[in-house]
Amino acid sequence: MSDIIQLLPDSVANQIAAGEVVQRPASAVKELLENAIDAGADKIQLIIKDAGKALIQVIDNGCGMSITDARMCFERHATSKVRKAEDLFSIRTMGFRGEAMASIAAISQVEMKTKRHEDEIGTLIEIEGATFIKQEPIGTPNGTSICIKNLFYNTPARRNFLKSNPAEMRHIIDEFQRVALAKPQIAFSLHHDGLEIYRLPAAQMKQRIVHLFGNNYNERLIPVEEETTIINLKGFIGKPEFAKKTRGEQFFFVNDRFIKDAYLNHAVNKAYQDLLPDDNFPLYVLFIDIDPAKIDVNVHPTKTEIKYLDERSIYAIIHSAVKRSLGRFNISPTLDFDQETAFSQMITAKPHGEIVPPSISFNPDFNPFVPASTPKETTNYSRNSSYPSVSNKNWGSLYEVTQQQVPEQSAMDLGHTTQEEQFEPLQKQFMQIHSRYIVSQIKSGVMIIDQQAAHERILYERFLLHLEDRKGASQQSLFPQTVTLSPNDYELAKSLLDDIKSLGFDVREFGKNTLVIEGIPVDLGSTNINETQLFEHLIEGFKNSQQELKLDRRDALARSMARNSAIKGGTALGQQEMNTLIEELFACKTPNFSIGGRPVIQTITLGEIAQRFER
Repeated sequence: MSDIIQLLPDSVANQIAAGEVVQRPASAVKELLENAIDAGADKIQLIIKDAGKALIQVIDNGCGMSITDARMCFERHATSKVRKAEDLFSIRTMGFRGEAMASIAAISQVEMKTKRHEDEIGTLIEIEGATFIKQEPIGTPNGTSICIKNLFYNTPARRNFLKSNPAEMRHIIDEFQRVALAKPQIAFSLHHDGLEIYRLPAAQMKQRIVHLFGNNYNERLIPVEEETTIINLKGFIGKPEFAKKTRGEQFFFVNDRFIKDAYLNHAVNKAYQDLLPDDNFPLYVLFIDIDPAKIDVNVHPTKTEIKYLDERSIYAIIHSAVKRSLGRFNISPTLDFDQETAFSQMITAKPHGEIVPPSISFNPDFNPFVPASTPKETTNYSRNSSYPSVSNKNWGSLYEVTQQQVPEQSAMDLGHTTQEEQFEPLQKQFMQIHSRYIVSQIKSGVMIIDQQAAHERILYERFLLHLEDRKGASQQSLFPQTVTLSPNDYELAKSLLDDIKSLGFDVREFGKNTLVIEGIPVDLGSTNINETQLFEHLIEGFKNSQQELKLDRRDALARSMARNSAIKGGTALGQQEMNTLIEELFACKTPNFSIGGRPVIQTITLGEIAQRFER
């Protein structure tokens, strides 16, 4: 039998390696940006077309490459950052494995122009599928420009697995934000299909966060700083009141390298333990400076995982530093008499002669020891009171229940009972408890309905129907509102625009990261609704539903819309409003369960009530 083991050709080996290093266009963006940083650039441009499928171009003003280095950088395991094995324990550069450029060149068409500052002329190299097509001198500015065209053109299976353009663009923006946060001293810009997404000047860390996420983040940030013999920690965390229900604004950097670490993330969340609900996630941008010899970054080709020698100590330091900052800058209430209105200014001064002492009225004939059967049958609240007198012998009439006979109706089957007419009210008279629950008497006892959960169920099924038949009606706003989103949320909103319009929103694109809302769904009624806030919560809730529940797009959108537009607990309702709510609830396909799976209706039988009074 002949030998069957043989070496793979370089082209095949590179394509296999590319599967780990370059999983999507965002992976290539990350590698190219990190190379530009390692080249010492202070200005980096990123140009994207067709969400990176057609073009990814990175232009930097770094050190550039010689003719030999320009050719050598596309070879496997060719790197300028590591010379010997010991260098792996003192890595300060972003890249070091020497795999990225070879992997990218194996699955795309690459054009690179590069020139060192001391050279008079630069070098042009063209590669297609790991095959060198051209290398020649060229006039080009100092630094390096790399164009990646038609990513995955020779691996169609991988290209078919790519998501939609808005989804892939969101991944690219994520990678861009991580790199830009790590290096605030470098100026960055991002263009997509000819539109400018970001233009970030060199700045301090706080300004860089504000430039990336919006001006309103300026008031949300709390500084964190801690120096120890193990690590130096610095950065910013978000105030608890601005936490979101979706992840995405949590950033850890170790020696300026973005990492993903659930253990350290738990240290931050634990510091917020008593300040946030379990389903809320705070903002943080934290930088850990540590001796490279005490960590191992050579764990995965993406270099987003790190192993530590003293992980527990790092956990404790991060937890205590974050908790201390929260207590120092945010939690303790303060009253600044120099900046806030003094209490003396809240009191209207009057002349002494105009001050009238308060008078108190009382009944001098009242005797708490007189029996109720005395001839005095009426008791006045006050001699001078305008309240009507109440007869002692008629007090019981306040608690009499009038038994009204109503026509028999068909039973409302909730899907979990076989008893007929179980939830048929004896009369259409409802009572609201603490503005949260609706109570009605039924033949078997008492029915209690969670008004918020009920309204969410009604709206959820209604919005699902609108998304299917595309007939959601819109109520035009008197004054159109503009909503400015983060670039990531804007790309998401654009991908959902057709479905959002099906819900009844009249919305259109309006400039950079901005939408105009000209109408809202008529299903929301005539309540006073903040259109901008509703739309922002709709996008945030959609992301949360997809992240946590892995729902399809329409279901997640209907769920988010229902939760954000339903009446909330604490809202007082009139008799007609309660009656309409209950009628619409029992018209739903699944009236007995909320959209979160909790019960909407609870019943207490007469037997259960009687048991509570038995000794």
